[in-house]
Amino acid sequence: MPPKKNSRQVKKSSSSAQIKGVIEGAGEIVQQKIAETIEENYMPYAMSVILSRAIPEIDGFKPSHRKLLYTMYKMGLLNGSRTKSANIVGQTMRLNPHGDSAIYDTMVRLSRGYEALLHPYVDSKGNFGKFYSRDMAWAASRYTEAKLDPICNELFKDIDKDTVDFTDNYDNTMKEPMLLPASYPSVLVNANTGIAVGMASSICSFNLKEVCDTTAALIKDSQHDIASTMPAPDFSGGGQIIYDKKVFDEIYNTGRGSFRMRSKYSYDKSANCIDITGIPQSTTSEAVIEKVIDLVKQGKVKEISDIRDETGLDGLKITIDLKRGTDPDKLMLKLYKMTPLEDSYSCNFNVLIGGVPRVMGIRELLEEWIAFRTECVRRRTYFDLCRKKDKLHLLKGLQAILLDIDKAVKIVRETAEESEVVPNLMIGFGIDEIQAEYVAEIKLRHLNREYILKRTQETDELEKDISSLEDILGNKNKIKKIIIKELNEVSKKYGQPRKSIIIYADEIQYAEDTAEEVPDYTVNIFFTKEGYFKKITPQSLRMSSEQKLKEGDSIIFSGEASNNRTELLFFTDKAQVYKARLSDFKETKASMLGDYVPAKLGMDEDEKALFMVATNDYSGIILFAFENGKIAKLPLSVYATKTNRKKLTGAYSDKCSLCSIVFAVQDCEIMLTSSKGRILIFHTASLTEKTSRTTIGVNVMTLKKGQRLMSAEIYTEGKFSKPDRYRTKNIPAAGSLLSPTDKAEQLTLI
Repeated sequence: MPPKKNSRQVKKSSSSAQIKGVIEGAGEIVQQKIAETIEENYMPYAMSVILSRAIPEIDGFKPSHRKLLYTMYKMGLLNGSRTKSANIVGQTMRLNPHGDSAIYDTMVRLSRGYEALLHPYVDSKGNFGKFYSRDMAWAASRYTEAKLDPICNELFKDIDKDTVDFTDNYDNTMKEPMLLPASYPSVLVNANTGIAVGMASSICSFNLKEVCDTTAALIKDSQHDIASTMPAPDFSGGGQIIYDKKVFDEIYNTGRGSFRMRSKYSYDKSANCIDITGIPQSTTSEAVIEKVIDLVKQGKVKEISDIRDETGLDGLKITIDLKRGTDPDKLMLKLYKMTPLEDSYSCNFNVLIGGVPRVMGIRELLEEWIAFRTECVRRRTYFDLCRKKDKLHLLKGLQAILLDIDKAVKIVRETAEESEVVPNLMIGFGIDEIQAEYVAEIKLRHLNREYILKRTQETDELEKDISSLEDILGNKNKIKKIIIKELNEVSKKYGQPRKSIIIYADEIQYAEDTAEEVPDYTVNIFFTKEGYFKKITPQSLRMSSEQKLKEGDSIIFSGEASNNRTELLFFTDKAQVYKARLSDFKETKASMLGDYVPAKLGMDEDEKALFMVATNDYSGIILFAFENGKIAKLPLSVYATKTNRKKLTGAYSDKCSLCSIVFAVQDCEIMLTSSKGRILIFHTASLTEKTSRTTIGVNVMTLKKGQRLMSAEIYTEGKFSKPDRYRTKNIPAAGSLLSPTDKAEQLTLI
């Protein structure tokens, strides 16, 4: 039922209808089921993106690629000279009704100048940018020129022989191919990625020669071991592929998975620098340089004195200057771990097969291509057969005429009307209309013996060709041999050595094996009430022991620690704990304020650090005293994590206001003080340890209405003359007021 409209809505609706007049029901609120909305509006959009934009088909192209290349083919740019890119973009808009910018971007990514493809489809001239550079923009289309690369001969081979289906363009003014009859598996030769709605495609590139050899071997033997002839992908940027057999078996079998890639480098001993000449396909030179600079600034990499981009006409080159005595191989292992110089490449071999997206392994994908190519060859053969039969039919008619040329001439001369020439020839020689039309168009100069002999010989050749073509159509093995022959020709003509080096996972070193050790030495650490932290060496502390603090600040923790082994836990007023290594803090001096912990650790806005624990092994206990008199006792080990987590929420219960935090290496006596001046001393052994960090604790100090627990601290012997007055074995307890003697001692101390 539609919702009832109030008077204001009805009034607005009627006035709107008066203004617009022709729009009936304008301004009304109409309910619509969300399922219907999705089905009518969203589903057509999703299907359009999947089928017409983002997912490649078996020929290896998305529609935008295919439309661009076919336009260039029809412009005569396969064998002709280059033309302005703007001209190509404009012509492509007849097939691809998108903006010129999108079309030009597509052409750039297919170009030789962009260097993203192992075998570019566009022979470019001018600045087309580089795939490995984020900031190197390509020139506008009016400044650059392009034509089709020679390898496109294999894409458009026999396209005019009915090898593929054609369809109308968006305004039905011209035809375009639904697929390109590629004579090699281009779907695997050049990398192709796309993100659709609810699915994506990411196909890595393989070496052309290896792909052709593998496909030919698979046609001969369906059980051929693909990995033996096509061991791993190959990328235009080179680099090193870390080969793990299990990883690649999964990718080859399922079409999904990811593998690791490393940059390729060389060491120049004379200049003491590393030259990186190949990076993973998934990153850029700017991202690598920025990350290295960031690591140097943080002090995590100290062996580098300078890094710069020296990319030029020879291709990518990132130069890293080293400090004296640096081992380049160990440094690169560290950079592999900490920067995009080693990265992963995700594979998702999602291809449209008959208009249906399918994720396939290498074998299944090649089998689909073989079936596609078999159909192309069959259609081409049938096309040639029909043409040759038509021509033979014409020559048969000519042959009948040539047996008695004088009779043919006489028929033509004695025919009164031109329209009767063909019927008279048909009657006179017993030939059909098509043959008679062909004979009637023969030039007078061709009525000689030489022409007659040539046509007779051509008839014999046509009969042989027709027999051969019919034999091919009826024999699948011969079609397979044709495909294999064409694959071998492509491999021989366009094949090139691998650019990406294969390195085996079990033979390489990993960064963990050579990670730089943090120097270990004893330091003095200080933590203040206002949240400042200092790490000072004993030598520096001896030179100046007077601590500089903010006005009103005081030191609440001081002690010695190991720079390498110590971890710090900072508990905050928002029931969170932040973890850090002591080595993450820089050394400072007593005359400086030190690091402001909330800023250093990136705490939340207005969050304050209340307490700090320094530990090497997470042994000991920690107590949380709440204003309601309850205390929670936890082992410090509950804050230890297997992963290197920097922040833990729910560090303690936030049900009641926190009064104090106490850390002890082992069970000891704790002194509590209430707002009414009562003192209670109890032993922590009387408390049961809890494993839940957010436990509310147990009641330790009994408080009357309006009272609260003020503080909790470790009791030091000698603080009171008669401490037993305040001690208790049973909890909860109310505690005792200070004796006159202890009051006097406190007044004396003050």
